[in-house]
Amino acid sequence: MSEGLRERKKRQTRQRISDVAIGLFVEHGFDNVTINEVAAAAEVSVNTVYNYFSAKEDLVLPPEEASPRRLADIVRERRPGESAAEAVLARLREEVRGRARRVGLDEGFGRVLEMMRAAPTLTARLESLGHQMTDALADVLAEETGAAPDDPLPRVMAWHIGSLHALVLSEIGRRTADGERPDEIAAAVLRLIDTAQDVLGERVLAYAVREESA
Repeated sequence: MSEGLRERKKRQTRQRISDVAIGLFVEHGFDNVTINEVAAAAEVSVNTVYNYFSAKEDLVLPPEEASPRRLADIVRERRPGESAAEAVLARLREEVRGRARRVGLDEGFGRVLEMMRAAPTLTARLESLGHQMTDALADVLAEETGAAPDDPLPRVMAWHIGSLHALVLSEIGRRTADGERPDEIAAAVLRLIDTAQDVLGERVLAYAVREESA
């Protein structure tokens, strides 16, 4: 179904508010900019900002891009014959090759990253998000494999997969902070993913394989 006029205008307004906010945060620092100032610069009301973003941190880390269910959703959407780890590896490769904003490979992310690292509430949100992703993934793995409530294996596997995801994002952040270009970073991170896959081993790579359709 094609996007209607109303939906397109809402999406454009949301994007404009986010772009304006991030520009202000990068220039002045996250903690030094108020929602009132974001609204004024975006030429909308304060209520409009809150209609689209329930918290100031959402302007930088919108739930649809920084979702605690990211890993769980990737695994739920995996193809028949694909394991949980393979699904996450495939998605990471796709996003890195596409220079996706979600993994911080779009142009100009270096200054945004610097701003985020200087804001305690944003760094705390990122740390909490990583834990929530792993917890949600463990729940999905336990459900899909029929594990007993006291079986530690789903959590151990979720930790391995979550740690790999965190490693990729950390490497992108480190190289971005060092001033490397997105194309350079992508090439290096793809090699990192290949190496990580080799190290994971068959036990992790063959866990929670989705059954082939009948």
